[in-house]
Amino acid sequence: MGEKISFFRRPAVQTIIASILCAVLGIFIGYIILLTMNAEHATEGMQAIITNFFKFSGNSTVLMKYMGSFLVKSMPLILCAEAILFAYKAGLFNIGAAGQYTVGIIASLYCALALGWNWFLCVVAAIAAGALWGFMAGLLKAYFNVNEVIAGIMLNWIGLYLCNIIIGGEKCMNQTKSETFDIVAVNPSAILPGFIQDFFGGNKYTTIAIPATIIIAIAILVVLNKTTFGYELKATGHNKEAAKYAGMNAKRNIILTLVISGAISGFAASQFYLTGMEHYTISASVPGMGFSGIAVAFLGGLHPIGTIFAGLFVEYITLGGQYLNTNYYNPQVADLVIAIIIYLCGFVLFFKSVVNRPAKVKVNANAEPATKSAKAEEKEV
Repeated sequence: MGEKISFFRRPAVQTIIASILCAVLGIFIGYIILLTMNAEHATEGMQAIITNFFKFSGNSTVLMKYMGSFLVKSMPLILCAEAILFAYKAGLFNIGAAGQYTVGIIASLYCALALGWNWFLCVVAAIAAGALWGFMAGLLKAYFNVNEVIAGIMLNWIGLYLCNIIIGGEKCMNQTKSETFDIVAVNPSAILPGFIQDFFGGNKYTTIAIPATIIIAIAILVVLNKTTFGYELKATGHNKEAAKYAGMNAKRNIILTLVISGAISGFAASQFYLTGMEHYTISASVPGMGFSGIAVAFLGGLHPIGTIFAGLFVEYITLGGQYLNTNYYNPQVADLVIAIIIYLCGFVLFFKSVVNRPAKVKVNANAEPATKSAKAEEKEV
């Protein structure tokens, strides 16, 4: 009969407690920053961030409409976190998710605006683009021993500049407004099918991206924990040489891991930009989704379902910063508070290791050594 594990020693319980501690600590530090900036309105400011769109609770239609928009904006963040989680579980740190997300933007918007494809083909193109970017990082890692972090960072910037060049062209971007054309006006067939829009107060941006994200998370959970393929990926990531000795194709598994992770990141881009909620503008920095996704994955305890809730929390706090009164605070203070909360999430595993640290065993100096006792017993026999 196995030894009974105490409630606080269970991995799921520790993950939940550690995640809550990180979130609360982040909010507390944010509150202290607000106090140092303007003590008189600090409580009001933090209340605005935490209350968020629930300030419209008096009007259920408006509330649900804002909630729908909140879910739409959360989906790409959650999907990028799932992509990072998938690679991490296989022993790889896919910091290139941001670049894979960026090339997903290129594929989905170019196919929608320049080529006039329907939504399904645009999504497939985004998945293929992200997979290709992941393949390049995997190829460099498997055959040339280039660290996936270095390869990912380089590909991030290459993806960004390609996106600015391709999407910034006349076929996709309205040069007078410096933003991409409205997909609804140019090619309505490229917009993702709606998802219970009436329930969300008639929000036209709520699409199948919401259920698709949940399906992806469940699929990752099943593949990693219930399939031979998932076991091979994890085995290769933890010890490439041992996996080779066991007859596994280590190079193939490394490439496959980053291809799948990249495909999910590319899919994430299509699930946001093909809603028509936001237009792409020329950017000087890599999308934050890929980097915030790292914090979300760790806040979720590196569990596909926990990552969904972590992504919702991070996006909720991010959107809450928009309600901070800029008459009392510099607008960038909200971003600072949010950044602290997000990146503090990376300490989830640290808190878990502290909790699991073995207790020091007191040694009785007068006690007879175990080896000596054993020898005495042998003589008696």
